Amino acid sequence: MNVKPIGIFDSGVGGTSIWKEIHALLPHENTIYLADSKYAPYGQKTKEEIIALSAKNTELLIARGCKLIVVACNTATTNAISHLREKYDVPFIGIEPAIKPAALNSGTGTVGVLATKGTLSSSLFLKTSKDHAGEISIVEQEGAGLVPLIEAGKINSIETKQLLIKYIKPMLQANMDHIVLGCTHYPYLIPVLKEILPTHVKIIDCGAAVAKQTLAVLDKESLKNPKKIPGKIQFYTNKDTEILISFLKDVDEIKQIAYLDF
Repeated sequence: MNVKPIGIFDSGVGGTSIWKEIHALLPHENTIYLADSKYAPYGQKTKEEIIALSAKNTELLIARGCKLIVVACNTATTNAISHLREKYDVPFIGIEPAIKPAALNSGTGTVGVLATKGTLSSSLFLKTSKDHAGEISIVEQEGAGLVPLIEAGKINSIETKQLLIKYIKPMLQANMDHIVLGCTHYPYLIPVLKEILPTHVKIIDCGAAVAKQTLAVLDKESLKNPKKIPGKIQFYTNKDTEILISFLKDVDEIKQIAYLDF
């Protein structure tokens, strides 16, 4: 069981930001990544649609022998992970906006959250905000249109930068000093965000924390791969392999990247 792969899925290429953190911490683990780009973005879909897509991805990963599944999508986590945990007998790790560290470290008392509609409207996000915000003011902003632009490889486009300027403006007017990236696609926008944001605003994403949680669960469940050789890396997308390849150019290890109809 221990040599079986870790499964990771997202509504597209964004979750590769999570995969990179997991692989950096656990290079000996075999991994299978599903980019469900054909159905991106999840953020505009109904809760029922998100659950159905998440179940589809989970079943494919389980069929390929995955011992643990990382839901590398904020929208899928906040809308579907409780359903997945009830239905399937494998450990799940989810992704939530990192509100807690932002709230604890805010000096101005205002934190911005940039996320999808599906995440911001979920009951899990509302609970997380209530549990961790305390006296902190949270300025929520839906990042409508950003995921399709990232999926199209248009990270550095004028359109992307203009959308970010539009979305960040009310947060800055509210005097935020931390911005939480509530979508796993958004870390790829950090270079553009750094051009726009004042230097005192700290950008928070949850990739490293998710990798540490993955290690903790592997330890707890006695699922770590004992082999000390580089893990087998497999990526699958149901849309454009060239886009996925472009997001993995910085990965030097041997990897399989292929189209899969799912």
